[in-house]
Amino acid sequence: MALNYFIPTVWSETLYRELDREYIAVKNCSRDYEGDIKNVGDTVKIIGVSPISVFDYTKNTNMSAPSALSDTQRMLTIDRAKAFNFQIDDIDRAQATPKLMKEAMRLAASALANEADKYVYSLYQNVAAANTMSFSDVTADDVIDMLLSVRQRLLENDVPGGEDIILEVPPVVASLIVKSKILNGSSNDEALDKGCIGKFLGFKIYVSNNVVTDTTSGTPCYKCFARTKQAITFAEQLNEIEAYRPELRFADAVKGLHLYGAKIVHPKELVLLNVTTAA
Repeated sequence: MALNYFIPTVWSETLYRELDREYIAVKNCSRDYEGDIKNVGDTVKIIGVSPISVFDYTKNTNMSAPSALSDTQRMLTIDRAKAFNFQIDDIDRAQATPKLMKEAMRLAASALANEADKYVYSLYQNVAAANTMSFSDVTADDVIDMLLSVRQRLLENDVPGGEDIILEVPPVVASLIVKSKILNGSSNDEALDKGCIGKFLGFKIYVSNNVVTDTTSGTPCYKCFARTKQAITFAEQLNEIEAYRPELRFADAVKGLHLYGAKIVHPKELVLLNVTTAA
């Protein structure tokens, strides 16, 4: 094998780092339940705690026996598998090693991240009607009222007012937000945060081409998310990365397998905005 120095763990770590740089939707999910993922169809247990009741306290009076906490368990199914398989001709390898491999891994990570982000945004189909809001013919002048309405809905759902809310929109809606001139100046940290265009009213606003556009009615309807980072859980595993020599080529090849799944676990902490813009 020509890739004598190919170390799978090293390239897996490289790919993970590149994925984290490329993610937008996934980056704004909870990643607390990664688990040990080996195959499509594996499940990850998501453990929660039942609500705690509060009662009136009377001085010098014995309290009732403490209530037993019970846990709640939901299952996240790993139902997505994406693979890549590329080769580098020996002539190219001789001229550019290791730069070609690093660039190929970066492109592989970008492609995988796009697919994973699309999957997270496709979960809009699972948002309850009570947490779906529609805004038609939106202009820059309507942006503040729209965001105030969404923030109110989240507050009514008991999402703390001091908590940052992630707002994810496509470029056309992002342009309206910028034109409204409401964005706070970004700090250096936010400037480095891929896709973030600024903050307003507790919203941290991201722009992504992967936000779903529904055109079934003839007019584009953008399925934007306003959510906490706990609203959706995402779990992934780079299950296989291996190098090999294609039998009929003078080339080095690398293939990899990306397994993942996502689930809305705190439905009240996610609002779906159905947005159409003015012509």
